Amino acid sequence: MTHSPRASRHDSKPLRNKQVCGGLDTLTRVGAFLVVLGAGLAVGGCGTGTGGGYTTEHISAAKEKMNIMKSATEWEMAHQAFLAGELDKALKGVDRSLAINDNVPKSHVLKGRILMERAELEGSIDSFNKAATLDPTLVDAPYYLGIAYERINRREQSLAAYQKAAELEPSGAQYAIAASEILIDLGRADEAEAFLTERGGSFENNAGVRQTLGHIAMMRSDSAKAVALFNEARLLAPDDHAILEDLARAQVASSQFADAESNLARLLRSPDHKERRDLQHLRARCLVEVDRKLDAREALLALTQGSAGAADTEAWVQLGNLSYVLKDATRTRQCAARVIALAPERFDGYLLRGLQQRRDAKFTDALNSFDKALALGAKSDVMVLKGLVLKDLNRVDEARAAFAQALLTNPGDPAAAAMLTRVDSQD
Repeated sequence: MTHSPRASRHDSKPLRNKQVCGGLDTLTRVGAFLVVLGAGLAVGGCGTGTGGGYTTEHISAAKEKMNIMKSATEWEMAHQAFLAGELDKALKGVDRSLAINDNVPKSHVLKGRILMERAELEGSIDSFNKAATLDPTLVDAPYYLGIAYERINRREQSLAAYQKAAELEPSGAQYAIAASEILIDLGRADEAEAFLTERGGSFENNAGVRQTLGHIAMMRSDSAKAVALFNEARLLAPDDHAILEDLARAQVASSQFADAESNLARLLRSPDHKERRDLQHLRARCLVEVDRKLDAREALLALTQGSAGAADTEAWVQLGNLSYVLKDATRTRQCAARVIALAPERFDGYLLRGLQQRRDAKFTDALNSFDKALALGAKSDVMVLKGLVLKDLNRVDEARAAFAQALLTNPGDPAAAAMLTRVDSQD
């Protein structure tokens, strides 16, 4: 008969231990195990009283070591479950780990992270605070505590937690960045910039720091500086799409449309970004600005397709404007009607319709459309258009009044000033 390794040890020859009191001669496997485990006690019973205490300490130490191993195993299994997104399994695992040993800080951190992902934020905060109490030097505790506070909009407490993490690990850029971002949210951009730059030596080659400083520059409308910072960040992290997007937006803000279009095209080739309508809109704008109007039209036609496109007012406005520039009367009319149907409270559709009506020499209709646009909040440029239509209708005095009103509304409007001068010179 074939025996397993465990069974073969059962069948091993009897063991002897002549030092044990009572002269035990033959032992089964179970007896042998008991002798090995309790040898110290047996010796203590035959000899002095000091041996028993020594062995008890060793038994306690062995038991504690076993508990530590069990706790660590449960923690590791819980951690793997957490990484796999199995939150219920992860929570049960970490609870088993804590039941064995409640004094392990990283176990409380893991439980806090699990609870945070389950949107049980108050419980997660308790866990992170427990971890910080057990080990005040553990940087993960205040860092994740900051995240938890941020999610429930307790920004001052979040800031304090991130700053504590940055203090515990001064070389950890992510902690300083997190604190700076909260300062930005609190409207304290100067403090955020100082918080990062005073640690410049530690973070000289950190892309995230350059990116955050770029955000501060954008808040200050310093798009040129932002472009420089985002470019530096991109060189440090060339595959980071978030940095590339920031760079493209800064380039648009600084009228670097060709570079922006190139970067947006790269982003839109990525599977993670190819459906981003906001990026497609931005690229279409860049294509118009670099005089690639036909490419822009194709991009905008794509944006107006499907159920999402049918409801995308901004795409229809952009396509209508471009169609008017390209003298595509049919599509201009179509876009105007679509915008009016989608957003009757906006003046854009009436403006588009009025432009095409004037081009079609339907001056009275155009005048009505421009009046509707003005009633919905259109500014001096539409008032100038109204003046032009009045001039087309040979209503010169009314045209002069319209140009004067446009100039009063916007004294810096060159078109209004030029038309007013022209009308006056014809009297």
